[in-house]
Amino acid sequence: MKNYDLLIKNGTVLVPTDPSQPLASVTETKTNVAINKGQIVEVGPLEGALSDHTIDAQGLHILPGLIDTQVHFREPGLEHKEDLKTGTQGAALGGITAVFEMPNTHPSTTTSKDLDSKLKLANNRCFTDFAFYIGASPENVNELKELESLPGCSGVKVFMGSSTGDLLIKESGLLEEVVKNGSRRMAVHCEDENRLIERKSIVEKNPGDVSLHPVWRDEITALNATQSIVDLAKKHNRPVHVLHITTKQEMDYLKENKDFVSVECTPQHLTLSSPECYEKLGTLAQMNPPIRGIDHQNRLWQGVKEGTVDIIGSDHAPHTLKEKLESTYPKTPSGMTGVQTSVPLMLDHIHHKRLTLTKLVELMCLNPCKLFKIKNKGAVAKGFEGTLTLVDLNKSKTITNKSTASRSGWTPFDGKNVVGWPTHTIIRGTVVMQNDDLNETPQGQPIEFNLS
Repeated sequence: MKNYDLLIKNGTVLVPTDPSQPLASVTETKTNVAINKGQIVEVGPLEGALSDHTIDAQGLHILPGLIDTQVHFREPGLEHKEDLKTGTQGAALGGITAVFEMPNTHPSTTTSKDLDSKLKLANNRCFTDFAFYIGASPENVNELKELESLPGCSGVKVFMGSSTGDLLIKESGLLEEVVKNGSRRMAVHCEDENRLIERKSIVEKNPGDVSLHPVWRDEITALNATQSIVDLAKKHNRPVHVLHITTKQEMDYLKENKDFVSVECTPQHLTLSSPECYEKLGTLAQMNPPIRGIDHQNRLWQGVKEGTVDIIGSDHAPHTLKEKLESTYPKTPSGMTGVQTSVPLMLDHIHHKRLTLTKLVELMCLNPCKLFKIKNKGAVAKGFEGTLTLVDLNKSKTITNKSTASRSGWTPFDGKNVVGWPTHTIIRGTVVMQNDDLNETPQGQPIEFNLS
């Protein structure tokens, strides 16, 4: 009779459809999962099995650990907004098991020393696994190939339009050098900086009117930049990952240009729409690129269903309420929390028949693992890491500011009732979160990638 470190019984497990291609797709089956020494060692009936720790998952779905490939945890330099501990606590509470953290901290993450500093800050403090982007800058463009291959690095991040921080690559020649200097999938914030500068008078002449945010940062601003990076990706055979797509024009274009491009959308853009969000939330709805009208949101959903969208990322980008509310737009910062609410929001969309659970697993686990070549994660299968997310598709809860782990202390979804909730976050066989309670011992480690 076998004894396991962790035994999860009676759940509906999302297992690989084809065991020879474990990251291709998943299918539902009622079975049990056993974990020893951090790895899945059995998936099956497991009759008579014993365990030091057993979870009865009756009524729950057992997913491969969900991943958020776009978060801003603000450390170092901006810890009053968020830090690695509080950010990953929110992630774990939200059913997320691993995160890719962005480079626009203070200082920006642009050197091997900066990356090493973040890895040291994360050591023994993170409640989920983690990797950090290197920010492309004029100063490091010739070193990017070496930097992107460092342990703990999730790749290179490029800001084509100004947002929070001072990382910006707006000259076309410099952008091409960035694309040429490396081979890993590169994440890109696509907004045309020159057009942003030209159009900023729209909001400067109307201070306080945040509803003009999507007018200033309009569809052409987004499409110009997206077309530019796709052209360079094709020219240099460089895979790129375009972040937080918001417009129907971009989605139409990207549908026909997927050769070297993967596409992200955020739960915010799939859930909120203009003008209602600005009327209700004011500057709390302000983010870059902006929340747009319902016609754009409908096209994003179509992109999810047709497969143009590859990944759902939260773009968790917290600021304090004071920063968001006490200045006058456009001086207010863009960004909102999201890492803790992404999974509940997407499960609620499943409840409302906008997508399926198998599709969500593709968007938040299988595709991140495939596209970014994450090692040993992504499947509920023997030999894979024992990292799982358990969810209750029927659990009804209300998202509140009070339950938000982020140091910023707020969510744009305060008061929103959702159906579907993460019940367990498990990392290498250790239960990090169970029924909204956190294990006090951080389990996070650097994510490993297959770079060969």
